[in-house]
Amino acid sequence: MNIVVCVKQVPDTESPRKLKSDDSTLDRGAADGVINELDEYAIEEALRIKEAQGGEVTVLTMGPDKATDSIRKALAMGADKAVHLLDDALAGSDALQTSYAIQQVLGRNGFDLVILGSESTDARTGMLAAMLAERLGVPQLSLANKVEIDGSAIRIQRQTDYGHDKVEATLPAVVSVVEKINEPRYPSFKGIMAAKKKPVETLDVAGAGIDAGQVGLANAATEVVDFAEAPARAQGQIVTDEGDGGVKIAEFLASKKFV
Repeated sequence: MNIVVCVKQVPDTESPRKLKSDDSTLDRGAADGVINELDEYAIEEALRIKEAQGGEVTVLTMGPDKATDSIRKALAMGADKAVHLLDDALAGSDALQTSYAIQQVLGRNGFDLVILGSESTDARTGMLAAMLAERLGVPQLSLANKVEIDGSAIRIQRQTDYGHDKVEATLPAVVSVVEKINEPRYPSFKGIMAAKKKPVETLDVAGAGIDAGQVGLANAATEVVDFAEAPARAQGQIVTDEGDGGVKIAEFLASKKFV
């Protein structure tokens, strides 16, 4: 089975995140880059499917040079190979353009199953899986907390507010997963060393068959009109309990319209 996992490098959520003042895009140099947390669950699920069904796992990422760090971690976890879509022409692409660019790579390399995290911790659009499935003309199975494959049939449990739905489709397909689906493995020392020898194909826009006029900030369908830094967190209020602590807390909650 040819499994492709879409991985995104994002700013570490523990680091300060900023937008650039000149073009309102994310300042990726202002914070350490890490694999999007939900994508680690996608990698783990792909590895488990491979272990059960056979085949290989390819990691696909679109990003700057520093995204190679995330590629190497995915390979150290157990992925077999990687494709890095790397070109300055892609900078500033929105979700719509990103889905187009990834579609072009997938169409070139082929796939049986594409797995993504349900959203990224920087943009949080949660739209890429749906856009990608639409462009590829294959079923989308979203918010999976369990995946089962039987021949060409794929079944998932879709996480909902009331429990889960059971969804079934036929491969090839696109699946997005949630964090409750598994527990991602840590790269072993052996895996880290092996990752150094695994193939990583680097593609530019031309090599992937991407029309440069359909990607990049200048051609984006969306734009950031304005932004402001989040205000500094205000100092908390200390309530001293002198026998009336419960009343004071109730009054505070009522003032904030929590009760």
